[in-house]
Amino acid sequence: GCGQTDFGPQLKSMNKKLFTIVAWDPRGYGQSIPPSRDFPPDFFERDAKDAVDLMQALKFEKFSLLGWSDGGITALIAAAKYPTLIHKMVVWGANASVTQEDVRIYNGIRDVSKWSEKVKKPLEEMYGHKYFAKTCEAWVDGISRFAEKSDGNICQQLLPDIKCPTFIIHGEKDPLVPRAHAEYIHKHIKGSR
Repeated sequence: GCGQTDFGPQLKSMNKKLFTIVAWDPRGYGQSIPPSRDFPPDFFERDAKDAVDLMQALKFEKFSLLGWSDGGITALIAAAKYPTLIHKMVVWGANASVTQEDVRIYNGIRDVSKWSEKVKKPLEEMYGHKYFAKTCEAWVDGISRFAEKSDGNICQQLLPDIKCPTFIIHGEKDPLVPRAHAEYIHKHIKGSR
């Protein structure tokens, strides 16, 4: 996904007089192509640094983060590594580790031809079928590599370093991220709600 496919209605309807919104697409997604998306071992750290670098280039001294799924993981890392820059944070559908059960779930979405038309269509319109299918497979491979590490760690050790007010949201019917991930994040970010 990207800002346009995942947050189009919200971005259009948010009150621009009350909020300054920067809807950032990580490299290889949405409006940030080229380059093509890749998934080196540090892709979440790279995305966090890219996001912070963008906000600093735009001259924001302090800002809040909202992140969903991989964007939530990216936000967690950014908040931990750049604590003086982050005002508040909201994350949902995020995880700080990858289990073997997660890998099984991810492999269930590897073949985009099996996705529902409702979910697949906007992404194919954005990327074309070939790029979308190739990127989804690469994402499954990239995130599954974390399960090979001890405890499947993505950013578990960074959670105690997060000092900004943090709100964690989780959908009970989230098909990709079991509830235990949200509970773990909440338990390890002091004062989070």
